[in-house]
Amino acid sequence: MTEKIKKSEDEWKQQLEPQQYHVTREKGTERAFTGKYWDSKEKGRYLCVCCDAELFHSDTKYDSGSGWPSYYQPVSPEAVETEEDRTLFMKRVEVHCSRCDAHLGHVFEDGPRPTGLRYCINSASLKFDGD
Repeated sequence: MTEKIKKSEDEWKQQLEPQQYHVTREKGTERAFTGKYWDSKEKGRYLCVCCDAELFHSDTKYDSGSGWPSYYQPVSPEAVETEEDRTLFMKRVEVHCSRCDAHLGHVFEDGPRPTGLRYCINSASLKFDGD
């Protein structure tokens, strides 16, 4: 297990753009079809915008029609962590970076094979590293 990255809220605010901070540190959500990567088809890796941890690969990205980047699995089971989210009067599963606890989005059980999962991730929580 990699040691967790801990920073003060002021340090995160200095490092991140306002939308990135809102999504990753305040568990915000960008509007559908507005994020930088929702329709990207480039080949490469998607990293955590907060700590550069590798989270997803373009090989597992697909068009879910949701308006957010969607993946059927992370690069490894250890890359992300999940927890129950009962905000907005519904039960969902939140996904966050296992290295720095950045909020990434949510995972749903309506994805394609082979996993049947849809990791619905905010573009503001990611940065792209092309192959």
